[in-house]
Amino acid sequence: MTTEQLRPDLKLIADLIEPGSRVLDVGCGDGELLDWLVRHRDVDGRGIEISQSGVNECVGKGLFVIQGDADNDLAEYPDQCFDYVILSKTLQAVHRPRDVLVSLLRIGKKAVVTIPNFGQWKVRMSLVTRGRMPVTKALEKTWYNTDNIHFCTILDLFDLLEAEGIRVREFVPHTARGQRLNIGRMRANWSADQALFLLER
Repeated sequence: MTTEQLRPDLKLIADLIEPGSRVLDVGCGDGELLDWLVRHRDVDGRGIEISQSGVNECVGKGLFVIQGDADNDLAEYPDQCFDYVILSKTLQAVHRPRDVLVSLLRIGKKAVVTIPNFGQWKVRMSLVTRGRMPVTKALEKTWYNTDNIHFCTILDLFDLLEAEGIRVREFVPHTARGQRLNIGRMRANWSADQALFLLER
């Protein structure tokens, strides 16, 4: 499998991970990204996944994945035990996003965080014109069956990172198809479906 066969947002993450790194993928789902990194980047990969079906799929691929969740289980890991900790489209679904971000950068030298952007213009217009919570390519579930509990925009996340003294080493706003948008944070908050942040202390 080439990176071209990965889901577009996962390809952007894979491009950042250095070969031979120690990687923890938090909320790794079915293990698509972790499996690719282990096979093609020779990473020492581990994963945490909340759903038993996801854990089963990962184990079936030969991956080292345990059942757990970001809110409660990151405390079990020692400081700086990974080169990268990945949290892909999961921050908005945890109960304590601030604490999770702090934990990512305690256990990892760098963190890769991706979020759906609730400030994107289609989301705003859907709410204004339809008067209902939006459903888009990046936000495919309706309000009553979504995992999302903290709706944040790109600017909201920048505010939190700055308040916590977390440095944004790389910021990649992009479309749902994975197309990079070479624009600043203000325009990205209006235009991008999703955003990737490479973070470090």
